[in-house]
Parts: sequence; structure tokens; C-alpha cells
Amino acid sequence: MRVILLAGAGGIYTSNAYLVLGDWSALEDVNTLVDVGRDPAVLESIEQAPTGVGKPKVEQVVLTHGHYDHTSLLPLVRETFHPKVLAAAHCVAGVDELVKGGDLLRMGDRTIEVIHTPGHTSDSICLYEPLDGVLFAGDTPLLIRTAGGTYEAGYVAALRHLCARDIRRIYFGHGEPLAGNCNARLRESLRVVEGSDILTASLAAAEETRPAHA
Repeated sequence: MRVILLAGAGGIYTSNAYLVLGDWSALEDVNTLVDVGRDPAVLESIEQAPTGVGKPKVEQVVLTHGHYDHTSLLPLVRETFHPKVLAAAHCVAGVDELVKGGDLLRMGDRTIEVIHTPGHTSDSICLYEPLDGVLFAGDTPLLIRTAGGTYEAGYVAALRHLCARDIRRIYFGHGEPLAGNCNARLRESLRVVEGSDILTASLAAAEETRPAHA
């Protein structure tokens, strides 16, 4: 799997957009764009990317959530490349198919697990690839250093789920990727989050209302 951070022209507030390709650009690989951002210069970066001879440049778009800085370029991406668009909610016009936690997707030449991570938004998802230990995080807050915050029970459950995975590189919605000590950093965040009294009460309430078979 190859991950290309698409560079914009600068001067426009935007999220990161990642082009996920197979190692050998095989015909069965699914060239996938994770988020689209706001900068039209990304389209030129896609055109120049080594996406494979005879393959569509972008076959699939996966949105990590619906905020404008991650989705504004979608109409232009759809018009230019005609991809299938996946998201956890019909957050913007142009979403073709909904995904949920536990779904498996083909991205590049790998199988990706969708992990629902509410907290930043109710429709936030992370995308986990187990062979290389890669996580596309969107804007899900994962590096938490300061105690005393308030966290949703669903977010805490998602953070625990992530801590049970072997994660070696995290691609964030903004900023540079994290390529070292990812598991330790996630576990430290979980310790900080679980230290909140408000969180403990919230989780207890969630446990009381959870169906017995869940």
C-alpha cells in the first residue's frame, strides 16, 4: 500500500487529503482518496500521481466526517474522476453509500476496517489497515495530554478499540503523520480520558442502558 499526502497550493485552509494506492498499481487495486479538502490544486497532484496505466485516477472517496474543510472539493472531484463516495452519514451532497463501524473496505491493495469514532462529530470514522498498522484518523482526537475534559461514552469505547489494535503510523486530518510510539501514545490518551469523573459516570449510564446481547 502506498499513501500519498496530496499537496495543495497553500494559502487555503484545508484538511489533508490522502491518495491510497496499491504497491504495484494492479488493475484490481482500488485507488482511493481519503477526504478531499478544499484546495483545487489537489486535482493537479492527483493527475500527476502514479496511479497505474489504464486505471481511473480516483475510483473511490472515503470521507472521515462531514466538516467543510474535509469535503468542500467533493463536487469537483466527482465531476473530474467520477468516483464512488463513501461516508458514515449523508453529511454532504454526493455521498453514494453509507458505511458503519466494522465494515471492511478495499483501499489500494489492502483491506481496511472502518471504526466509528464519535467525539469530534457523530459521523466521524477512522480507517485501519492491519498489515502495515496504518490508521487514517480524520479529526478524531487521539493525542490527549490534559486531564479534566468531557468525553462521550461512544468515543471512549472507540479509543479502547483502537488501543487493542497494532497501530504503527497515524495519518491525521491536519498536520504531519505520527510514525513512532503510536500504541503508547494512544494508551496514554486512554488513561487521561478514563481519569475523568464525568466520563466514568457517563460510561456507567451507557452500560446500564446497553442491551444484554450487545
